[in-house]
Amino acid sequence: MNFLSQAIAAQPEPDWSQLHALPIMENDDPLVPLGLVASPLRVYPAYFHLGVPDALSDCYVRRSVLSRLQKAARLLPAGIELVVLDGWRPFSVQQYLFDTLSTAMRLHHAGEGDAELLVRIRHFVAPPSREPEAPSPHLTGGSVDVTLCDGEGNWLDMGTEFDDISPWSYSAAFEAIGKPSPREGDVIENRRLLHSVMTHAGFTNLASEWWHFDYGNQSWAWHNQAPEAMFGAASLVALDQRWLRQVANFVQ
Repeated sequence: MNFLSQAIAAQPEPDWSQLHALPIMENDDPLVPLGLVASPLRVYPAYFHLGVPDALSDCYVRRSVLSRLQKAARLLPAGIELVVLDGWRPFSVQQYLFDTLSTAMRLHHAGEGDAELLVRIRHFVAPPSREPEAPSPHLTGGSVDVTLCDGEGNWLDMGTEFDDISPWSYSAAFEAIGKPSPREGDVIENRRLLHSVMTHAGFTNLASEWWHFDYGNQSWAWHNQAPEAMFGAASLVALDQRWLRQVANFVQ
């Protein structure tokens, strides 16, 4: 068995209080768009295609995240490609996702209190936060959602859809099946392949989402037991703001 087929070990949920206590030493790595990036990446901004309000028509990540995505893609066997589904998100998109899942959870778990519901929700959507000390992971530009396709653009079977909120979305869920069916065996190998190339490229994985990986942010630092994160909340600079800064600098 080579490294591309290593079993995915079940991991505990992050200790969110410890994670958010990690200091952030922002390194000012810029956000870059992926739409014009040449092979070996494919880019499919999932929330834009799903019609989520304010979702972007391109995926943005920190520049060093891009280089690691390219490294992961080059580790894949011939005929398999890495697809980026989401990266940096506007705050309004994070709020929409959190509110939408919160509504669904409240309908089906009406007897639970806010604290219990929050535990359920944050398995799949982080609470929206622009706080400098604890930004939502996708707001940092260090979180990416990815999957795999074949050379013709057909999705590989990962066991669930992207953003599925069932227990089967946990990265190691299918590893627990004692006698997998042929289809389940394919899912196991596909997840192992994705997990292996991403972790070998320097990313960490959120245990509850087979598609979610981090680099440089507090989640990545916590999983790596690093003393600090490199990425805080990031933002795209609108043209008018960029011109205002340039004018101000020119006047000075």
